[in-house]
This record gives sequence, C-alpha cells and structure tokens, in this order.
Amino acid sequence: MEIEQATTLEERRKAFPILQELRSHLTADSFDDLYAEMAEEGYHLFVGFEENEPVAVAGVTISTNFYLGRHAYVYDLVTTETRRSEGYGKGILLFVHEWAEQQGCDAVELESGLWRDDAHRFYEQLGYEKYCYSFKYDLD
Repeated sequence: MEIEQATTLEERRKAFPILQELRSHLTADSFDDLYAEMAEEGYHLFVGFEENEPVAVAGVTISTNFYLGRHAYVYDLVTTETRRSEGYGKGILLFVHEWAEQQGCDAVELESGLWRDDAHRFYEQLGYEKYCYSFKYDLD
C-alpha cells in the first residue's frame, strides 16, 4: 500500500467516500467546509492506495498536553468495507506511528466508540492501552 497525504481538493475527494463510511453524516459540502477549518488547526489527512485505488484513510493532528506531552491524535481511521481485514488499517496506523515519531511525538492517541469491540481488539493487538473514558457535553 502506498500512503500519501491528501493535500489537494482532488486527493481529498478520492478519500471522501471511505471517510464517509466512518462519518456517515458528512456530505461532500460539509466535508469541504470542515476540512478547511480543520486543516488550519493542523489536521492531516493520509490516504492509503492499493493499485491507485484508495483503501484506507487516517486523519491526524499533533498537539501537546500535560499528560501525554507532544502527541499525535488520530481522529479518523477507516478501511473501506470491501477491503477490511487485509492489513490496510494496520498499515496506515503504523505509518501514522512513524510519521508521529518523525514529528517529535511521544505517543499516538485515539478514541473508539464503546460499541466497537472489533476495533478495540485491533488497537490492543497493536499495543494500544485502554486507559480512560472520554466524556462530552453537547452545548446545543
């Protein structure tokens, strides 16, 4: 699998259908609008290609906090449904690990919905530690 950062509108449009498998509420327009704001905040969108066809996507930022130091945060990670369990998710996540290390990060962090048992097993097999719960409060 070849992995590239999606930097152009055309590259992002190729990644969108896969990302939409994870974020089904997104439309092409909302994706473009949100991406523009997210990119200003340091969001990087990586796309894994097999024979020039996108098969996996990872969306990552770098930030710093008191408990992890400088770290990469994976907001989005998805392999297209027809190509799951073929190693593409692992491949793009290992790419993120290497990229984060090159950026001077000490850790990679992500969240996963409580109902996603298969994803949790996948992360644990890659050495991820389940160490906290995440909470949110809707302001609307």
